[in-house]
Formats: sequence, C-alpha cells, structure tokens
Amino acid sequence: MERDSQLHLYELVADRLKEAHARVRTLQVPEGVRMALSRKLLVVTAASKHDLVDAARRLDRLMKDLDEGRFPEGD
Repeated sequence: MERDSQLHLYELVADRLKEAHARVRTLQVPEGVRMALSRKLLVVTAASKHDLVDAARRLDRLMKDLDEGRFPEGD
C-alpha cells in the first residue's frame, strides 16, 4: 500500500513540475529572473530523486511564490 501512495506522490510531483516549468517559460520577466526560477526547479527535480516529500514541499512553496508574484532576484 505504501508503494502505491509513493507512486501517486511521484506522479503528482512530476505533473506539478511540468506545470511549473511551463509557467516559468511563459512568464513575462527579465531573463535573469527566469534563469533563477529555472535553477529552483532543477533543485526541486534533483531533490525528488532523493526525498520526494521534501521535493513536494519545495515545489508547493515555489508554486505559491509564482501565484503571489514573488520572484527571485535575477543575476
């Protein structure tokens, strides 16, 4: 049963990562901000390989920031 819930969480995180990448790609922001957001997404993707629950939490925070218009500083 735990394997099923882990698989469901993996599918959920994967779908949300796809959504997040699409949102970042279409944002009307300076390139430096887009790159900073892309780096955050890469960190979440890497985290998902080792700690899926932590990756889901990080992704939730990132999506909330996007929803509220809070973006990182660009280089």
